[in-house]
Amino acid sequence: MFKNHPKGLIPAALSNMGERFGYYIMNAVLVLFLCSKFGLAEETSALIYSFFYAGIYVLSLVGGIIADKTQNYKSTIIWGLIVMTLGYVVLSIPIFATAGNQTWLLTLTCGALFFIAFGNGLFKGNLQAIVGQLYDNPRYAAQRDAGFQIFYVFINIGGVVAPFVAPMLRSWWLGENGFMYNASLPALCHEYLSVTDSMDTQNLNNLYALITAVGGNAAGNISEFCTTYLNVFNTGIHYSFFASVAAMLISLTIFICTKNGLPSPGKKAKEESVSYTAEEKARMAGEIKQRMYALFAVLGIAIFFWFSFHQNGTSLSLFARDFVKTDSIQPEIWQALNPFYVIILTPVVMWFFGRLSRRGKEISTPRKIAIGMGLAGIAYVFLAVFSAIKGYPSADAFKALPADEAAALKTGPWVLFVLYFFLTVAELFISPLGLSFVSKVAPKHLQGLCQGLWLGATAVGNLLLWIGPLIYNACPIWVAWTVFLSVCIVSMGIMFGMVKWLERVTK
Repeated sequence: MFKNHPKGLIPAALSNMGERFGYYIMNAVLVLFLCSKFGLAEETSALIYSFFYAGIYVLSLVGGIIADKTQNYKSTIIWGLIVMTLGYVVLSIPIFATAGNQTWLLTLTCGALFFIAFGNGLFKGNLQAIVGQLYDNPRYAAQRDAGFQIFYVFINIGGVVAPFVAPMLRSWWLGENGFMYNASLPALCHEYLSVTDSMDTQNLNNLYALITAVGGNAAGNISEFCTTYLNVFNTGIHYSFFASVAAMLISLTIFICTKNGLPSPGKKAKEESVSYTAEEKARMAGEIKQRMYALFAVLGIAIFFWFSFHQNGTSLSLFARDFVKTDSIQPEIWQALNPFYVIILTPVVMWFFGRLSRRGKEISTPRKIAIGMGLAGIAYVFLAVFSAIKGYPSADAFKALPADEAAALKTGPWVLFVLYFFLTVAELFISPLGLSFVSKVAPKHLQGLCQGLWLGATAVGNLLLWIGPLIYNACPIWVAWTVFLSVCIVSMGIMFGMVKWLERVTK
């Protein structure tokens, strides 16, 4: 698997794996944590998540500019890891949210998320630029796509384990305090503490039933129980953020110890500068312009893929919580399916592409990206058809049902296995190959900026994530899945329409 790849690939991948492990611990629970911690509506929590996720990628553009301007990619990466660590330290402090402190505590939490996003911006794109330069050597150039796929596998090794950490610590802490886990109980507790006797009768009955189910006393002081349960529930999640801090420190140590063996994109470009005639400069300027046009065309398509794919942290997480039986497996854990599939499917995809190449039928990177959009569409076709057949209502209507009636409508976890399989295969056709595409077309002195532009396109897609939960709560949920399906199909059509031009420009 590592044959014919530069030695610097593994250290860079390990540095990224540590950072991604810490990030995925937090990301797996963020939307649901904001709801359980502060009693936020799902739409509000999803909006914060959207801005945070978009911020990561917008600030990657800033990080690329900083690295390109200072010509010091490695120091920028180190400072990124330090800033992220500070953000996770703040998140790990278990302060109980009350009416008196909620405003400043939510502000502090958003501030910590900004630190994580800014640090990620300094780290993410610049490390990818370094990986891209490893393959500028003609000896390794033919392995560029495969190299980024391997790099992507290491990202997801951390992602497989990370989603288990927060739910495990939360369940452990609940157990230490004599309680059991229930995904629906925090929202009902917040509602009771907010309105008390004005609470909807059906919701109040559901609250009493769940208090008994988790080991509480429904005949006792309900306000006291709700306060205690919420405090214990969220404190367990705060403890998981300590693991994120440890992961950042490990990633920082790995990078500092191995950075001397990694290239510096800007410095190499400067060393290789030579004199050109006016005609050569004009020709090169025209070629760079065409390549940048191609880059922006692909970035436009990437926006819509990430808008659909990153629903795994918003509407798909809510779907796993609401409509899938989670008695034994907590909803956040299902996010581990995606990185798990990445790890086991990447060798298969690499073998498939390699086989086609050996037969002289190699698929170009732009064509692979177009196919990936179609595969993402298949995932949402499946989910839309399944939800329509089951007759699932909107999430708001579903949560208003009696607890026993809602439980009877829930489906088995096999749905998530099928869904994430197709989404992951789509991701393998788009995300690592998109990184490879950017490193191929980007001017050498703008590697950090162009990697930041790729991540910036992801940011724009993430700014739209809040739309998913909005439709999910207001309409029969098959409508939400149909929206994402439509986005994928239209994007695939546009990409296929540009394929021949992109192939010509990027030769």
